[in-house]
Amino acid sequence: MSSSSSSSSSESDQINFRTQILLHHLNPILSPSPTSLSSSPCLSYSPPELSEPCAVFDTNQMRSLLDSHNIEHRNWLFNIILQSNLFNPIIRGHRKFVIPDYNHSMEQQREITFKRILYLRDCGVFKGWLTGHSQEDELRNMAFNEVLALFDHSLAIKLGVHFFLWGGAIQFFGTKRHHDKWLKITEEYGIKGCFAMTELGHGSNVRGIETITTYDSNTEEFIINTPCESAQKYWIGGAAKHATHTVVFSQLKINGKDEGVHAFIVQIRDEDDKICPNIRIADCGHKIGLNGVDNGRIWFDNVRIPRENLLNSVADVSPDGQYLSAIKDPVQRFAAFLAPLTSGRVNIAVSSIYVAKVGLATAIRYSLSRRAFSLAPNEPEVLLLDYPSHQRRLLPLLAKTYAMSFAGNYLKSIYVKRTPETNKIIHVVSSALKATLTWHNMRTLQECREACGGQGLKTENRVGHLKGEYDVQLTFEGDNNVLMQQVSKALFGEYMATQKQNRPFKGLWLEHMNSSSPIIPDQLTGSILRSSQIQTDIFYLRERDLLHRFVAEVSAYQKQGRNREHAFVLAYQLAEDLGRAFADKAVLLTFIEAEAKVPVGPLKDVLALLRTLYALIVLEEDVSFLRYGYLTVENAAVVRQEVIRLCSELRPHALALVSSFGIPDAFLSPIAFDWIDANSWSSVQH
Repeated sequence: MSSSSSSSSSESDQINFRTQILLHHLNPILSPSPTSLSSSPCLSYSPPELSEPCAVFDTNQMRSLLDSHNIEHRNWLFNIILQSNLFNPIIRGHRKFVIPDYNHSMEQQREITFKRILYLRDCGVFKGWLTGHSQEDELRNMAFNEVLALFDHSLAIKLGVHFFLWGGAIQFFGTKRHHDKWLKITEEYGIKGCFAMTELGHGSNVRGIETITTYDSNTEEFIINTPCESAQKYWIGGAAKHATHTVVFSQLKINGKDEGVHAFIVQIRDEDDKICPNIRIADCGHKIGLNGVDNGRIWFDNVRIPRENLLNSVADVSPDGQYLSAIKDPVQRFAAFLAPLTSGRVNIAVSSIYVAKVGLATAIRYSLSRRAFSLAPNEPEVLLLDYPSHQRRLLPLLAKTYAMSFAGNYLKSIYVKRTPETNKIIHVVSSALKATLTWHNMRTLQECREACGGQGLKTENRVGHLKGEYDVQLTFEGDNNVLMQQVSKALFGEYMATQKQNRPFKGLWLEHMNSSSPIIPDQLTGSILRSSQIQTDIFYLRERDLLHRFVAEVSAYQKQGRNREHAFVLAYQLAEDLGRAFADKAVLLTFIEAEAKVPVGPLKDVLALLRTLYALIVLEEDVSFLRYGYLTVENAAVVRQEVIRLCSELRPHALALVSSFGIPDAFLSPIAFDWIDANSWSSVQH
């Protein structure tokens, strides 16, 4: 037989085979099966706790490492939420869950969010949020915010705008007269504050906002005006319906001179919730998420406010109209003015990791009870997480989430201990981690949604819907790409300062730049790659080289006659690579620091596996390691094989690792538990 006829026969056999399979699938009655439907036992749910290995480490101790602080306060707030019908309790599979009802209209979501805030206030949740001044107070507030974000992003954001933005502006930009008048009533939710910075025409570029404020010395009043449509305040959380007051960011012009951006307190609604004179407010409308937050747009038509409503910690205006500030340089004044706003980025970064935990706990628990396909005839179907491909999808994200939890804890610790001298460091670290952690959250939620198959599409199973709820984190409080470029600019500035001042690097974990470049072995092995020293050396090598390249490229553009800002814009690719290198390094070093505090034992061993998987997945996924030659193609292949091996080693610990998140069952979703019972007919009737 000729080769062509043999090939034709083979193709014909394949077509016949596929046809029989399709006929069997579409019409099993016409195609006899060796096993009838009636003889196959129905699937039953088996809790993974019954089949998975017992945890080799103390999950409570692991949770203590992950949460870091205020665990009793977190548990108390979880219980406060579970006790009230305001949090939409539902029963699925004989289990109670608290899941926001996203089927409600936008108006209904806003009203229930408002009622939940009043309930939490009456339970004493907000006591000390603004009148407490210790580091312990701030950490407790952050812990509460993280718990609320686990339940509903709208609730956390509406409270965040009121307490951290409006309240934070009063605290940090104001002085005693403002603190005495506004902080207690804000804490008691007697007034509802919002934060009017963003405009239709300006978001990240705060310095370019167009709202204008002038001063009338005859009446000792400021006059705030929206001069054009692009100057309307936009996306102002709380403005559309509930807010009574706002902090307005505006260009201040005194005696014809522009003194830059300043902040003013303005009442926008009266005691009857009617919009105040000379103020116009419109609704931003329905969004892809966060519909429990009433975002609005504001126009000011020559609105007059008392002179005392200028938040004057950085600058003031005397009764006769003289501009007063101890900081003469407008650039430094602007920087000092915005420094306290890092609290928003801190809270966003950390809350995003808690949401990633919800996605992973749900997807991994589901994969430990859901089966698909047999590997041989008459054998049971295989658990999803026993497939190496499924492990490869979820376990590196689990390792990253652990690593970024430790980074988030570090960020909170330096924030609550802040001083004027550390503001720059906090700005750089919070910018890098806000971008990195929120990007990670979105990628994790997408992968978890897909890993849950069709069940991931159901709103009540949370994972899919959370993507829309948290997508906004990528752009508010700073567009992530812009933040990464700011990180690189800061590193550039530090590099140039060391050269100009002839001093060593200090801070931002850049001390490694003072030593010779690390040498990476030509041939990497699995055991070499598991060394924390090798991991840090490779990360240092990448950051070091990218910083040198970035400085050289910016300098080259400057020599061509471009100014520094233009040079930064042209060098954006290296800027983004460098920003990511800095962030990845920060995450790895904070993981190593957390791991070092754990005594020798099973917990430390599992942390070492997670840390190594985190480091290697960064090596594998970030193209800069191959692009710039930090890894050879051969060593990249070794890294890939070691990632597969690490996933296999972490597989027995998967249930214990997500249980260590400490998230109550009711805050997950039905598919994390008995998904058969949750979808049964009796559940429908109930």
